[in-house]
Amino acid sequence: MTRVLFVCLGNICRSPAAEGILRTMSSAKKQDVDVRSCGLGHWHVGSLPDSRMRAATQRRGIILSSQAQQFKIEFFDEFDYILVVDNEVLSTLYKYASTPEHKSKIHLITEFSTSFVGDEIPDPFYGSEGDFELVLDMLEESCEGFLNHIK
Repeated sequence: MTRVLFVCLGNICRSPAAEGILRTMSSAKKQDVDVRSCGLGHWHVGSLPDSRMRAATQRRGIILSSQAQQFKIEFFDEFDYILVVDNEVLSTLYKYASTPEHKSKIHLITEFSTSFVGDEIPDPFYGSEGDFELVLDMLEESCEGFLNHIK
């Protein structure tokens, strides 16, 4: 089983969406993946994902039900891949990582994309419905590429 952790800032938009997308895709493809998400900050711990993100994913047949949690150093040992949404999160996790092995687990999720390679997943929190849809498009393509990578 491959253990995957998605990380964003608050764990209410991008990372829970990525978690739901990868969980749905891996189940459909019968790939054995354990997927979770968290945020760097503590602001939303215990909260459900943002209602606009839940609505956007639900339109695509993906249900988000995880509760926000904050990143813990122990996650470096618990997960095989730590997939991040932007360079700020990437930089912060590199600072937290105490070993080369831990650093090697951290990747920008769009590394696995074909159209969005190296792009940051924008935070849609202050944006429009279209911003949420763009985030989902980017995450779906990146998760598809990730599943092909671990196959």
